[in-house]
Amino acid sequence: MEYRICRKVLRMVTELHVRGFQRLRIAPGMSPSGGSWRCSITPVTNISGRHGARMLSGDRLAAHYTSAQQGKYFDWPDAAHVTPSRLADLFIERFPRIVEAGRGADWVYAGWYLEMLHLTYPDSFPIAYADKELPGDCLASTGGRSNLRIPLPPPGWGPDDQPL
Repeated sequence: MEYRICRKVLRMVTELHVRGFQRLRIAPGMSPSGGSWRCSITPVTNISGRHGARMLSGDRLAAHYTSAQQGKYFDWPDAAHVTPSRLADLFIERFPRIVEAGRGADWVYAGWYLEMLHLTYPDSFPIAYADKELPGDCLASTGGRSNLRIPLPPPGWGPDDQPL
């Protein structure tokens, strides 16, 4: 996994937060094979009220990235060499419904997000799901330092009675 390529997705979300879309969240995890890091971006209303990094529905207002795509972010052939800021421009342009649903302030999550970026810098990534046992009281990590324990993000605004 090329860390700088994948990290650009996390940096793009920071850029979206700065632009007023703090209600956008990440739902990061690992592919079933364990070979690819995945990161979905979705509004807080599609995040579990019991776990702040797990989506309720992958089919509803969600954009999906996997490290298997490398620099072909979200399967876009024209995004390989863009900056995180330009990637945010493309995300806004190509996923307007997701972005609009993520409009608004969520300073608690935005603060957690910056701390997560700090903890995982430069070569680790948070994971909330995988085909292996993960801790329930924090997010695990993958990448350069797979032993990190990242505090859980604040819960989402979705129902809290959904199975995880």
